[in-house]
Amino acid sequence: MEKINNWQFKENDLKKSFNQALKNEEFKEYISKIHLPVEELMKYTSLLEDSSKEYNNCKKCPNILACQNKVQGYAYLPEIKNKKLYFSYQACKYQNKYLKEVSYLKNIYTFDIPDAIKEAKMKNIYKKDASRFPVITWLSNFIDDYQNNNAKKGLYLHGSFGSGKTYLVSAAFNELAKQGVKSAIVFWPEFLNELKGTFNNYNNDYIELINKIKKAPLLLIDDLGAENLTAWARDDVLCQVLQYRMDNHLITFITTNFDLDGLENHLSLNGKDILKARRLMERIKQLMVPMELTSKNLRN
Repeated sequence: MEKINNWQFKENDLKKSFNQALKNEEFKEYISKIHLPVEELMKYTSLLEDSSKEYNNCKKCPNILACQNKVQGYAYLPEIKNKKLYFSYQACKYQNKYLKEVSYLKNIYTFDIPDAIKEAKMKNIYKKDASRFPVITWLSNFIDDYQNNNAKKGLYLHGSFGSGKTYLVSAAFNELAKQGVKSAIVFWPEFLNELKGTFNNYNNDYIELINKIKKAPLLLIDDLGAENLTAWARDDVLCQVLQYRMDNHLITFITTNFDLDGLENHLSLNGKDILKARRLMERIKQLMVPMELTSKNLRN
């Protein structure tokens, strides 16, 4: 008898909470669309109230930036499975549109690259400086050539700090990613630091990490020359990556603050190992077309 009384008390309590919630017209309208018996719905009154609030927030929302839900771009909504309710976060129409727009990002492996670079677009590049046009034109032609299997070389793009080198190349990669082309963009100084940290698990993590850039159909080595160069970084990493890509006809890009002569001096460890530096420079010249980007600092 005691168990029956406790169950009846609990059921009465659930009904009371549910009936109280029904006084809210938005809640009442919301649950009218959920085709389950009242006895089942009242078990979820609190969750349904939360869900109703988020659902109605979405109805009034003008854009994703105005989202008032707990998780931006998502609403906490119910689904009926086996005549029971299950709740989950589901993307709103604005979030779905955004996810569709950036779905190409799954084709790009990035390492320590800012979000603004990951989402770079050719249509958004800075065009008010005519000195940038030769590089922009080259990249536009490269996109067409790559799509038509006519691209032979990547770009060795050097220039001053903040001139937009990385953004431009990334924008070109993103355009190709939308066509399903896979690529890798790595900030070289930090990539080397990460690679050092995998020494203790050389056969797994190290090989997996370096293969991601060795074998990518397109590769951008970003900010080459900004690293704390060692013979290991030059001979065991950069040289091996470039040799593999040259042997396998994989297109490679480099952005750097050094012109070719400056990079050769950097790779020689300031004149200590000129022969190895020159051999590496030959690989770079085989793989890439050198161009300079002269522009104001766009980061200011």
